[in-house]
Parts: sequence; structure tokens; C-alpha cells
Amino acid sequence: MKATNTHDPEYFHKVVDCQYACPAHTPVPEYIRLIAAQRYTDAYMINWESNVFPGVLGRTCDRPCEPACRRGRIDEEPVAICRLKRVAADNKGDITDRMPIIPKKKNGKRIALIGAGPASLTVARDLMPLGYSVDLYDDQRAGGGFMRSQIPAFRLPESVLNEEVDRILDMGVLTHFNHYVDSLKAVLDKHYDAVFVGSGAPRGRDLDLPGRQAADANIHIGIDWLSSVAFEHVEAIGKNVIVLGGGNTAMDCCRTARRLGGDEVKVIVRSPFAEMKASPWEKEDAAHEGIPILDNHVPQEFIVEDGRLVAMRFDRVKAVYDNKGKRSLVSTGEDPVIVPCDDVLVAIGQENSFPWIERDVGIDFGKWDMPVVDETTFQSSNPTVFFGGDAAFGPQNVITAVAHGHQAAISIDLHCQGDSVSKRPPPGVTLVSQKMGIHEWSYDSQVENDDRYHVPQAELSQTLSNRKLEVELGYDAATAFQEAQRCLNCDAQTVFSEKLCIECDACVDICPTDCLSIVVNNGDEDSVRQTLKMPANNIEQDIYVSADLRTGRAMIKDENVCLHCGLCAERCPTAAWDMQKFYYSVTKAGQCG
Repeated sequence: MKATNTHDPEYFHKVVDCQYACPAHTPVPEYIRLIAAQRYTDAYMINWESNVFPGVLGRTCDRPCEPACRRGRIDEEPVAICRLKRVAADNKGDITDRMPIIPKKKNGKRIALIGAGPASLTVARDLMPLGYSVDLYDDQRAGGGFMRSQIPAFRLPESVLNEEVDRILDMGVLTHFNHYVDSLKAVLDKHYDAVFVGSGAPRGRDLDLPGRQAADANIHIGIDWLSSVAFEHVEAIGKNVIVLGGGNTAMDCCRTARRLGGDEVKVIVRSPFAEMKASPWEKEDAAHEGIPILDNHVPQEFIVEDGRLVAMRFDRVKAVYDNKGKRSLVSTGEDPVIVPCDDVLVAIGQENSFPWIERDVGIDFGKWDMPVVDETTFQSSNPTVFFGGDAAFGPQNVITAVAHGHQAAISIDLHCQGDSVSKRPPPGVTLVSQKMGIHEWSYDSQVENDDRYHVPQAELSQTLSNRKLEVELGYDAATAFQEAQRCLNCDAQTVFSEKLCIECDACVDICPTDCLSIVVNNGDEDSVRQTLKMPANNIEQDIYVSADLRTGRAMIKDENVCLHCGLCAERCPTAAWDMQKFYYSVTKAGQCG
């Protein structure tokens, strides 16, 4: 194998598993250390630079970083990265003087943003400091998009959302709220230099079953119903409620229904419980509020008597898998299940809807009637029009929408300056040696078991009687410090110098995970992985290979199981191993790498 190129910025980025898994690539270990030091404002700003909505995401993020967390490999439970983000947001100081300066003299370029969700707001946040004039169009009365209309207030207080949305709008964005855009051509006719479409996936899927039309008054599309609740158009629901669907929207629907008068609320899903799309913690919260989840039930009919919805009929099924792992739901042959209900909330998925985009404006549409969008530049076949968030590739989540917004803003800036949008700026990267001994990351580098700390919740009797009362209370400072200590500081990289190594094997002996080996490097990667002290079987993570040592052997490290504890560097008598802090930041529009 060739020696590892540690100058490649993506090599160590991949080793910082949490940051690598984050769509916006937020520097997680860096801000966790700042939280442990009670430097909450600094921690917030690192988040804000990357993910724009730390207070929102600290409560609602889908947490792709946490399954990747290296702590989860020794304690089973990852660091509570998401909830620590909230600690920074809740305890920060005044950040007014840290906001970007908005030029009074504009650069003459005008941008239209359609939809005021996280993707569009991120584009505005990146372009306003560069002197762009930005017009924002949305059919809601305030900004936030689905963060406002579909995330219940008991998960995301309106005050938190308003603060972070207004911080962007106050940069001078010209807002057009309560304005439904019904024609992209009409927007293009206003001669904007670029148009960004961040309109989300606004259409919820329906069920065409017997009885659907007759029971229409008591059957509600989940995302539309949540929006009606958020804007206080709906304040009550029937006593017996069925929620159809197994995703996070279904969990929000059932928990909201409990707060609006649903005494008997049930979630009924086609798939097995373990295969539901809802996040595990969302299912746990629903169970905590006394909401049962009936899995393996396929809806067959809405039962209507005397013109009124009274029940639903379901077929009981089981999951059967073929030799390729493809699932089929097969009826068990048992009698149908009849579930009484007054109302049904349909939360079985969302779709994009673009009736307002004319098919003669130069935008190609492909599968599922989705616009053809470049996955790197977010540019459509009309070079002036860009897409992001759910509008680009279908329903995802807030943090992905933010990541799209950052990249789209880069493309819009390049396009407006007459440069190629494919000329992407490189990331900002630093790799700095840390002084050994009392160094910044050593206080929380323990590798022993350290269980995740519980996030306290408000009293159930109070939260179920008030749909705006936030359920989670967040960590206090002491608990946040303890949880932050669980971080293994995966950005403190072990970097090797061949010329200093005397091949004494001290590092190999002291390594607590047997991730180091000094072996003859004379085969392909598959064979080398099997010759190590402990075979490196996770091929998704790299192995670090040195150049040849004096004996012709090589130092090889399995990055998958290294805990960044620093014992190799502490033990090495010649300092051949060094701990170097790696910082990776995604470059924004108008910046150079």
C-alpha cells in the first residue's frame, strides 16, 4: 500500500466521524470543548457559521452525527451532540457585535429566494454580507418554512425560532410574506440575477381507500394539519385519533393530537416497529406520553356510518425478505382489525409539487416530476435558477437544507460574478501540534465507560395540557460539562513521523484498542488489513500507513478503533507520534480556501 497522504484535507476529516457525518460539517469536537470550558458564546458562533440555526437544531436535528460518534463504540451511546448544541444556544451572550457587517453599498446583483425555509435563509445569510440585494417570497406570515409550520412548539418554542430567523432577516432581506408564488416565469421576468427555489416538499401524500371521500371532513393530511395547528387555525381534535405513518411527522402528529383533546391516540404503521423511519428518540417520546404504536397493520378501509367516520379496517401483515433483502408485506390471513376513531391524520410521506413552475422556462424535469439539479452546484438546466433543501432532491431535514443553502450560495455568487459554478472553493484546514502534558484536550480523553447523561423533561401532566410548553428542559451547566467530557476529541489526530521512529514497539504495547501495528507492507489493502495486530475489518474507515521505516516495515494504524487517547504520543520516547489538532471548515460564498 502507498503511504497515507495526510496533506489531503479529506483524510483527517473522515476520521472526525461526527463532523464528517454532518451534512454541514460542523466542527463538533471544537465546540464541545468550548462548552466544557463554559465559553458558550464562542461555541454558538462556531455552530452558527456552519449550521446557521444552533438553537433550532439543538432541539430538532435528526442527528446524523450521533450514530457516527466514536464514543458509541465503547459505551453504546454516543455523545449527546445535538443537546450540547442547545446548551451553547441557551447560554450564549450577546452576539450582535459578532454578526457579519452588511455593506450599505450593494454590489448591484439581485437575488430572489422562493420559500423562507432553512435552505433559503442560509442562502440569504451567506449572500447578504457580500452586498447582494435579496428578495424573499413565502406564503406564510413569517419566516422559517417547515421549521415553523411542521415542528410543534412543544419541541421548538416560537421564541427560539424567531430569534434565529430574524437574525438573518434583519441583515436587510426584503421580505414578501403572505405571498404565494404561482409563476416562476413571473419571477424571472423581474430580471433577477439568480433565483433560488427553497420551497420544500409541501404536499403530503394521501390514501385512496374505500370511504375516503365520505369521511373527508375527519381525515387530515398530517403536514397540513400541523401547519393549521401552528398558525392556530385548528385548536381541537376528536377523542379517538388514528395517526397513519411511521416517520417523524407521524410522531409530531400523534403528540400534538394528545395535546388538542385526543384521549385515545394510536399510531398505526405498515412496517415492523424496528423499521419505522422515525428517529428512536421520537418513538420513545411518543411512548412516554402514552401513545401506542401498532406495527404491521396495512390500512384497507375508512368505515363510515350515517355519514360519519367511526373506524378504520386494517389487514395484519408480516415482513418477508427475499435473498436480496427486499421486503414484502404479506398478509397473515388473520381476521381484519377494526380500530374505532373520530379523526385520522395521514402522515405517510411528502411529495414535491411544482405546478407553479412553467415547463417552458428552461428547467428540465426528470423522475417523479422533480427538477434536474446538479448535486454539487445545485444549479438547474436554467443557469439562473438554483434549487436546495427538500425542493432539490426530496424530503430530508433541516441540517441537510442548510448544507444545500451554503453550496447554492457559493454557486450563485460564482454565477453572478461570471465564474464557473463548478470551480468550488477548497475547505479551510489547519493541523497544529498540541503541547504534550497539560494540553487542552487531555481532560476528557478517558477511554473508560461513561454513560450518556439524561436530558430532563417537564412534568407530563403539564406538557400534555399545553401544546406550547417545551417538553425537554435541556442540560444545566454541570451536566453539560459532564456530557462534554464524554467526547473523545477525535479532531486531536495522531500524526506519525517516520524519521523519528526507532521501532521500539512502545506505542503498540500501550495502545488500549490494539489499533497500532508495525508490519511488512508488501500486499494490497485487503491483505494488509488482515496482517495487523487486530484485523481492520471496517473498510468504510481508512487505515493510516506510514512510509517504510528503517527495517523496511511500516507503522499502520486502524483509524476505525483509534480513540485519540494520546497514549501513543505520551509513551513514545522520540516523539515520533504527535497529537495535532485538526480543524476543518467548509468555505462559504465569497471566501477563499
